[in-house]
Amino acid sequence: MSHKRIPKRKAAFAAGTVVALGAAAILLPHANASQDGSSNDAAAVAPKPLKATDASNLASQLQKLLGDAFAGSYYDTDSKQLVVNVTAGNTNVVVQAKQAGAKVRVVDNSLTELAAGAKTLKDRATIPGTSWAVDPRTNKILVTADSTVTGAKWNTLESTVKSLGSDMATIKKSAGTFKTFVSGGDAIFGGGARCSLGFNVTAGDGSPAFLTAGHCGVAAEQWSDSETGQPIATVDQATFPGNGDFALVKYDDPATQAPSEVNVGGGQTVAIQQAADAEVGSQVFRMGSTTGLADGQVLALDATVNYPEGTVTGLIQTDVCAEPGDSGGSLFTQDGSAIGLTSGGSGDCTVGGETFFQPVTTALQAVGATLGAGDAAGGAGGDQAGGGEAGAGAGDQAGAGQEAGAGGDASASPGDEAGAGQEVGGEQAGGDVIGGQATGNGQDAGNGQDVGNGQDVGNGTGDAGQSHN
Repeated sequence: MSHKRIPKRKAAFAAGTVVALGAAAILLPHANASQDGSSNDAAAVAPKPLKATDASNLASQLQKLLGDAFAGSYYDTDSKQLVVNVTAGNTNVVVQAKQAGAKVRVVDNSLTELAAGAKTLKDRATIPGTSWAVDPRTNKILVTADSTVTGAKWNTLESTVKSLGSDMATIKKSAGTFKTFVSGGDAIFGGGARCSLGFNVTAGDGSPAFLTAGHCGVAAEQWSDSETGQPIATVDQATFPGNGDFALVKYDDPATQAPSEVNVGGGQTVAIQQAADAEVGSQVFRMGSTTGLADGQVLALDATVNYPEGTVTGLIQTDVCAEPGDSGGSLFTQDGSAIGLTSGGSGDCTVGGETFFQPVTTALQAVGATLGAGDAAGGAGGDQAGGGEAGAGAGDQAGAGQEAGAGGDASASPGDEAGAGQEVGGEQAGGDVIGGQATGNGQDAGNGQDVGNGQDVGNGTGDAGQSHN
């Protein structure tokens, strides 16, 4: 900063210990060939163990390589292998995928057929409180209805799903209500609403900015880092509802320091090395100012969610919990990859539920921004934190016994290790470590912060409704 103060989030970053995460270059396996140029026998090639981020990168490459034969993929966390679905009838693509290091599974439904099924749902069953996404683990469309979908609406949805066939789509009920999580990374406040800052970025014109949820961006034009403080940033672009849920908010002071980090509580930060696409089955972590740190798995991609305010497409579906105030918050991986921005969902961090996220890579491309101080959007390997060497590995304990906060048992003292029975937002913390920082150090996830307050953020309509509290 120049003569102006550093906003609270920036001050925390400057004072906190930056977790230097390994940012090793992604070394993807390549198809093997014998010296005479012929391919090796696919049966002799065993699937290779991969990190989740490497698996996502390989999946993108295989999708281009396999073309129409590619029918989705997911990451098997137990075997640490990428599982690639292919349609029957093409032995060559199976050989290619296996030689690249993936586990291959032949399935019935192509992505084209699944997309046609999703279009049928859009045309016949766009009902508030519903969502659908392709689940590559079942090779089907997973349709979800919240507690508001009853009577004639449920009958319409159920009959539409049945018309697709049991081999194409399944339906389940959710106990909660789909809503955007406006109210909590770090809290930002605007127009009586409260959201969370997602990731610091550099706007296309070189100015410092941050990403947050689009429904936050349409709720207020100016945002502050405290409930009663002066505005520090102004919305530049916002999309919601429609093709995404994201907003670019520029800092009013062009000298604002905006490092590429996530504040995970307890004075600790996680260095964000790159933006990456989500992979079904991979573990992800969410930070929000209401519930702190929580973790879970990616369940599906390219999800369509019908919120009360309108339909949003292209989202990531997860089982990570969230609550009002977490909107816009960071979704990231253990190795420091930015994955998503909290959009909305159902349930809470007591009973669990579904939560949807805006992909970061899509948001960056749409608004013309790059991560942090010019890191390439989605670029492999990103810049090292502070220009130094990568620090503690994924399984190393943090120095001096410090552990990342938020989400643990409120009675535990700082520095205590997260026990196997402690929960982070309904998911077991169980000693999971984020770049050397163990989750759940006993910090009260709520932190005494006010949630909701009846704030009016109804997409400019004045109707807060069930979307925000």
